[in-house]
Amino acid sequence: MTLTKVRPERAAAPRPAGRGGGRFRRGEWVGYAFLSPALLLFLAFVAGPFAVAIVLAFFSWDMLTPAEFNGVGNFTEMFSDPLLYEALANTFVFALASVLTHLGGGLLLAMGVNRMMRRALSYFVRTTLFFPFVISWAAVALLWKYVLDPTFGLVTHYAGEIGVEPPEWFTDPAWALPAIIAIDFWHTIGFTFVIMLAGLQTVPRELHEAARVDGARPHQVFWRVTLPMMSPTIFFAAVVTFIGAFQIFDPVQIITPDGGPENSTITIVMYLYQKGFQSFQIGYAAAVSILVFVIMMAVTLLQFWGSRKWVHQQ
Repeated sequence: MTLTKVRPERAAAPRPAGRGGGRFRRGEWVGYAFLSPALLLFLAFVAGPFAVAIVLAFFSWDMLTPAEFNGVGNFTEMFSDPLLYEALANTFVFALASVLTHLGGGLLLAMGVNRMMRRALSYFVRTTLFFPFVISWAAVALLWKYVLDPTFGLVTHYAGEIGVEPPEWFTDPAWALPAIIAIDFWHTIGFTFVIMLAGLQTVPRELHEAARVDGARPHQVFWRVTLPMMSPTIFFAAVVTFIGAFQIFDPVQIITPDGGPENSTITIVMYLYQKGFQSFQIGYAAAVSILVFVIMMAVTLLQFWGSRKWVHQQ
C-alpha cells in the first residue's frame, strides 16, 4: 500500500501594495485622494516657496535684471548689517513678552471663567474674550492707532480729563514697542485663553477632591495638581505663541510703517519685507528668511528638549 503525502495548501499571501503588481487597492486610492488637496497646498505654498527661497539666497536679483550667482555673499552681508541685529533684538523682546503675558494671562482668565457658576455668564465672557481674535489685524491696528493717537485719541482725551498726560505711544522709542505688545495681547489673548480653558477642563476633579481630603490648601492644589496636569497644554501654548509672535508683521507695518522711532519697532519679518519688496534685494531677503526659519526651528527644538524636564505626560 502506497501512502500519498498531501501537502496543505498555502494561503495566498496578500500582495504588497504598490509593489509587484504596481496597483493600489481601491481603499488606498481613496485615502490618497483625500490627502491630495492638503498635499498640493503644502507643495504650492510651503515646500515650493521654501525650496525657491533656498536657491534665491545664493543669488543677487532685483526682479528687473537677470539673477547673478552670489555664493554666500548674501549671508556674509547679512551678518554685518547692524539693522538686522536691531530687528532680531526687537523680535526676541516681543516674542518673549508675548509668551509670558499670554501664558500668564490666559491661565488666569481660564481659571476665573472655569470657576463661574452661572453657565450663561461663563459663555458670555468666553465669547467676549475670544471676539477680538476673529477681527483682522488691519482693523485692529487702525482701531488702536486712532484710540492711542496723541491729539484726538480716546485715551488722550480721558487721560486729560483726570489730569494725566499720556506718553507719545508710537513716536516715543521707549513706548512704541510696549504699545505694540499690549495691542497684540488684546487681539490674541482669546486664542490662548481657549487653549488654557480646554486644558483646565481635562484635569480630573477626583484629583482635586483627593488633594483637599488629604488637607492640601488651594495654592498647594494649584501648584501640585492643576499645574502639572496642565503642563502639556501650557507647553503647546508656549510653542504656538512663540512661533506666531516671532512672525509679527501686520500691526507693526500698519502702525509704524518705517520701523518706529529710532527703529524701536522694526521686527525681523518687517526687515525682510523692506529688503525684499521695497529695496528689491530678493536674494538678500531670501537669506534673511532662511535665518528666520533656522532661529524658529532652533528655539522650537530647544523648547521640546526642555519640555522633558517639566511636562508631565498623562
